[in-house]
Amino acid sequence: MSQLGPVGSFVKHHYRHFNAAALVDAAEGYDVFLKSGGRMMVTLGGAMSTAELGLSLAEMIRRDMVHLITCTGANLEEDIFNLVAHDFYERVPHYRDLTRADEKALLDRHMNRVTDTCIPEMEAMRRIEKAMLAEWTGADARGERYFPHEFFYRLIRSGALKEHYQIDPKNSWMLAACEKNLPIVVPGWEDSTLGNMFAAAVIRKDVKNVHTVRTGIEYMTWLADFYTETTKEKPLGMFQICGGISGDFPICVVPMLHQDLEREAPLWGYFCQISDSTTSYGSYSGAVPNEKITWGKLSADTPKFIIESDATIVAPLIFAYLLGW
Repeated sequence: MSQLGPVGSFVKHHYRHFNAAALVDAAEGYDVFLKSGGRMMVTLGGAMSTAELGLSLAEMIRRDMVHLITCTGANLEEDIFNLVAHDFYERVPHYRDLTRADEKALLDRHMNRVTDTCIPEMEAMRRIEKAMLAEWTGADARGERYFPHEFFYRLIRSGALKEHYQIDPKNSWMLAACEKNLPIVVPGWEDSTLGNMFAAAVIRKDVKNVHTVRTGIEYMTWLADFYTETTKEKPLGMFQICGGISGDFPICVVPMLHQDLEREAPLWGYFCQISDSTTSYGSYSGAVPNEKITWGKLSADTPKFIIESDATIVAPLIFAYLLGW
């Protein structure tokens, strides 16, 4: 294990049993996997970008502790929303006490609530919409097509947003990913604010070709080739934060390679999931790692960890542990 910092030392000393012990085991397993030559994919579900995971994830990316990210469209865009509109966000710590009238008042002020945090529509969403529309229409006119994350990288590199930055740029995981040109897979991108805005642009005929933004199946075909080539030399692990499509989509690339393409490829070399989903309800997101053996995703010997807890608490602790903070 790398030299532990104050957070890591505290966790190592106090987290000895149950989910706490699983957290330490998973962190140590992550460290061992990297030091043995493995590479790691991190998946982001839930509202982790609005939870400002970039405060720790960005440094993980900069230190080459993350080699691929799979995330929802919401997590892709919400890191950038926070980057350009952080000062306009509002916390609602008493959100459990809000009445329907209180919620309507937030709507009237264009404040979109995510639990205890309100995202300002005009300063965040509409600002990005205007800038991204220019990228979409420009690519459309040139007959070019890009993945959703590639459009964000183009927007970041254009410098069009720089004057609007409201947080320290080192705390944006998207800026860190862009600097590294980190590959990102965004399944189901259509289910996002920017996805809705793109659909509206197509309906208005601002964008003529609906395929200007590459999505879904093309991401999977790209991932199949990436996984095949990457694992020829080094195993690829999966660190899943929350459940849903960001985790379910990429893990399936392995059985697809084996069963549908009849291609040789190793199984995932490490697996950890932070989840609060209940296994007994038949939840895919809550399925224990051993179930994935039956689907040809993990082997009986793959290091497997599940931490049944709140990802907004657990993920930053594990990253701090690994970073020596």
